[in-house]
Amino acid sequence: MLRRQQNGGEGSSRLSEHHAPVRIRPPRPPPTRGPIPPRSAHPPITSCSSVSDYEKLNHIEEGTYGVVFRARHRVTGEVVALKKLKMDRETNGFPITSLREIRTLMMAQHENVVRVKEVVVGETLTQIFIVFEFVEHDIKTLLTAGEVHFTLSEIKTLLHQLLSAVSLLHSQWIIHRDLKTSNLLMNNRGQLKLADFGLARLYGDPPMDDYGGMTSLVVTLWYRAPELLLGAKEYDTAIDMWSVGCIFAEFLKSEPLFTGKNESDQLYQIFSLLGRPTSSSYPPLSSLSTSSSTSKLLRSSSFSSIQPYSTLRASFPFLTSQGQDLLSRLLTYDPARRITAQQALQHPWFTEAPLGKHPDSFGSFPSWAAGERKRKGGAGGGAGTEATTDAPGGGADRRRKGAVVDGLVGSAGSTGEAMGLVTDWSALL
Repeated sequence: MLRRQQNGGEGSSRLSEHHAPVRIRPPRPPPTRGPIPPRSAHPPITSCSSVSDYEKLNHIEEGTYGVVFRARHRVTGEVVALKKLKMDRETNGFPITSLREIRTLMMAQHENVVRVKEVVVGETLTQIFIVFEFVEHDIKTLLTAGEVHFTLSEIKTLLHQLLSAVSLLHSQWIIHRDLKTSNLLMNNRGQLKLADFGLARLYGDPPMDDYGGMTSLVVTLWYRAPELLLGAKEYDTAIDMWSVGCIFAEFLKSEPLFTGKNESDQLYQIFSLLGRPTSSSYPPLSSLSTSSSTSKLLRSSSFSSIQPYSTLRASFPFLTSQGQDLLSRLLTYDPARRITAQQALQHPWFTEAPLGKHPDSFGSFPSWAAGERKRKGGAGGGAGTEATTDAPGGGADRRRKGAVVDGLVGSAGSTGEAMGLVTDWSALL
């Protein structure tokens, strides 16, 4: 038995000679932990509040993704905009547009971005509401209803506020993708609020293909950048800056700059004002296939007859050279050369006379969403307005003139709050 053990020992020693030595891993040092934060440092996980905490004041607007009401909190008395999400046709859970809107708004905390307060629920899983802060007007309604013609100092203030909000979004790698005057709210203190984030999404450099790429079917047609109209596969924050340029021009003209009936007509109007693009003004043109629909469109007789130079300066003769420069840099064909929001905020146009007006100096106007309208002979808000349960022309007219933000409409006012108080939510649910 002793010999076997010795032989076994010799065999094991021979095996060890033909194998690499075993490495013994050193003991892992104990984990170092910092101080544990107190419970107060974490937001409590609680259930959503009930929609019954709010009293419905009046219906404001119905959009593609929701129905919006003006409501008041029963305890605090705060007036809010209450958006009921349309869940009837939703088969894949919570709507992706609403998820993007809530997430983006929580990321983009800014004084010129509309604020989401909370999400409340009804009695069933299909009754979900988003509570937004309450804002009196949208700028589109003020312009189209002839309520206001902004002065140059007011335009500077509004545009600077818009650029501040857009600059924050872009610094957070967010593209809004639907900037237009109907998505710009304004309260009676002259403060602009950017809203409607249903199409907003994160982007990356290089593009985030993990998310399936980004569609070019974004931005309302009148505010859509030419690279999207020409079929660009990739885009970035420059599409928002083109929309800002269209909004800037709309502030100046009190009407939209481009009003195309379709994509071809929109391109024709853009080229007629800014000149037919060339390979130098828009380099991607050189890479277009001669058989592509875009190339054929640009070679058509109607497009080839357009002048190759811009007439933008002649369309805004009252604008100073610095103002002309800012507008032309916003409406630049090449997205790589288009001015950024941060650069636009530093543009000399904002520091030349007349300087921007303080927001508190803006006038107040009747809020259609609150059921207010001008009295005969009235000159504006305050004593010149009255509350009504229906704007002239009935409910359809009131919905058309309400402050629309893709179903989010804000409005307020002491006279409007007193009308149409409804505490029964059965009609809403």
